[in-house]
Amino acid sequence: MSEQRKRILIVEDKAEDARLMVASLEPEGYEIRVATTGKEALEAFTEFSPDLVILDIMLPEGPDGFELCRQFRAKGDIPIIIVSAKTEEIDTVVGLELGADDYILKPFRPREFVARVRAMLRRAVFTERAEAQKKHLSYPGLEIDLPTRTVVVHDEAVHLTPKEFDLLFKLASNPRRVFTREELMEQVWGYRTPNGDLRTVDTHIKRLRKKLEEGREVAWTLATVWGVGYRFDLKR
Repeated sequence: MSEQRKRILIVEDKAEDARLMVASLEPEGYEIRVATTGKEALEAFTEFSPDLVILDIMLPEGPDGFELCRQFRAKGDIPIIIVSAKTEEIDTVVGLELGADDYILKPFRPREFVARVRAMLRRAVFTERAEAQKKHLSYPGLEIDLPTRTVVVHDEAVHLTPKEFDLLFKLASNPRRVFTREELMEQVWGYRTPNGDLRTVDTHIKRLRKKLEEGREVAWTLATVWGVGYRFDLKR
């Protein structure tokens, strides 16, 4: 992701919410396109080639936000933020499991909304720059390669979403160091959560454990430090 003017695709059928998003983001200099249906969103994704997608779940026509998230994630590592009025925890979990990098609840505070969009784009640029450093982490039965963003466990490639990879790389780059959930949110996602909602971190950790550790004998683990946070731990 280069330093050129960033393109943001907003998928939102409610005119008032779409106007608020556009009004909040335009002063930042982003190029913005709005799609109001799932069908429009798919067309815009191909034509517009956005650097980031802001995605509502409930849409009037075509695939809903969850299905769009799945399809967009299958096409590449573009940052995806779900913005929705659906407050049930299961909706957040489903969105993150389908590949969304963040989940913002409506009604949102415009300044926080902009900060989280800005942070997501900034982290994408940072990751791209870091790739040029040719970083590679190696542990028994685990290879993590930043330039290609690949993870191999016991000679088996494991597919991770962009934020799952970023989180794993952060923890594995600092073995045995304990990170609080707040630190991980700030350092991996690039912002603080004033309302204290840290489910995004917990969900990504659970997904990583399932993908990397479940059903395998491994010499390392993503350990929970109760009352504090998480760390990448070596068992021996």
